[in-house]
Amino acid sequence: MGGFFGTIQVKDCVNDLFYGTDYNSHLGTKRAGLVTFDKERGFSRKIHSLERDYFRSKFEDELDSFAGNQGLGVVSDTDPQPIIVNSHLGRYAVVTVAKITNIPQIAKELLAERMHFSEMSANSINQTELVALLINMGSSFVDGINHVYSKIEGSCSMLILTEDGIIAARDWLGRTPIVIGKKDGAYAATSETTSLPNLGYDVLRDVGPGEIVKLHAGSIEVLQQPQEEEQICSFLWVYYGFPTSDYEGINVEYVRERNGLIMGREDETEADCVCGVPDSGVGMALGYSEGHRIPYKRAVLKYTPTWPRSFTPGNQQRRNLVAKMKLIPNRAILQGQRVVFCDDSIVRGTQLRDNVKMFFDYGAKEVHVRISCPPLVYGCPFIGFTSSKSDMELITRQIIKDFEGDNTENLNKYATTDSPEYNRMVNEIARRLGLSTLKFNKIESLIESIGMPKCKVCTHCFDGSSYCKKMKR
Repeated sequence: MGGFFGTIQVKDCVNDLFYGTDYNSHLGTKRAGLVTFDKERGFSRKIHSLERDYFRSKFEDELDSFAGNQGLGVVSDTDPQPIIVNSHLGRYAVVTVAKITNIPQIAKELLAERMHFSEMSANSINQTELVALLINMGSSFVDGINHVYSKIEGSCSMLILTEDGIIAARDWLGRTPIVIGKKDGAYAATSETTSLPNLGYDVLRDVGPGEIVKLHAGSIEVLQQPQEEEQICSFLWVYYGFPTSDYEGINVEYVRERNGLIMGREDETEADCVCGVPDSGVGMALGYSEGHRIPYKRAVLKYTPTWPRSFTPGNQQRRNLVAKMKLIPNRAILQGQRVVFCDDSIVRGTQLRDNVKMFFDYGAKEVHVRISCPPLVYGCPFIGFTSSKSDMELITRQIIKDFEGDNTENLNKYATTDSPEYNRMVNEIARRLGLSTLKFNKIESLIESIGMPKCKVCTHCFDGSSYCKKMKR
């Protein structure tokens, strides 16, 4: 997915920028960048790969090369950024959290208009650079940003560092968040509220869907009002949000615990204890423990000294090995026990299958798995929350194809909770992964846990219900 942090202050911003960006590290594993603006030195920028190292170790020794009272940082799962631009709108830098699915079509149109852009390896196009080109086609920043949203399919939120402030623009449907923080003489805009408290910022408010604001050292200027329609990604709370973060004022850990509480109360499975698969399954397991009235125990732990976060190697076999190596089972707790394991989701199922075998090898009598969201039946065209390149990498779609011969015609039946097709699919997932039992959360329970109207929450990957067309303002 990716995350960003921007700040503007009456004094030097470099320390806040560095640590604020670092608190977005769990959102991206590919590249990171920092850029600052100083009236005397202009723009200063650094971009590094994160595929073999951490954000702090990459940038800590270079902080003295940055200067200024305003800057942007980004942790990305995609392209190198920030992009620095000199255009008729002035000099600026831009960072994005985006998944743009029609890049080839836009690139073809731009080339037909005799515009040019660089290409990365394997002839891929830097989508943040493409966004900058579309911004430049506007008569103003607001006009250019809306031009971006009128052309792209997918999603894109952005921060723009100008010479006189930071512009924050949230996707028209608000699929990804931007939160504004404030302290004396400073404002910040970030993907994660987790970035704010340790730096002394109070959460001020969320940027609304389609809203555009400009941050100055002592004020906020609203350049475009938000719109009513919204489709914020439900996976913020299920998977990639940090537990202390709030989106739309709703805390991630609260939602996860409530998910587990609801499932625990409804579940009649007899078990001795419940454990959360680290990290995103822990909150759900705590709630499940309360709802089902069985003890929470740490039957498996993540080895944090060398696996503090999930690296994502490009090779699938290596990704599977990394996922296995970071989790260590506790034989003393597993031995002879009927254990419920709570996890956030099942994508391919490879990691869970390996983990379950390990749990049985370490003495578990039964392994019951409870998932905090419904089955992933539809690939996500809006947010890059997995490394899947095709819907057929989803274990659900593989099973549906095996059942139907065609994996697309009856998807709605398999996405309907407790339908014959749904139950058959879930039972087959359990069989293939070697589970004693498997249950997924209901979509109604997930929405209840989040506490927003379903029409404002994107659940496309579960039921295919979200907007698939570009929005018109």
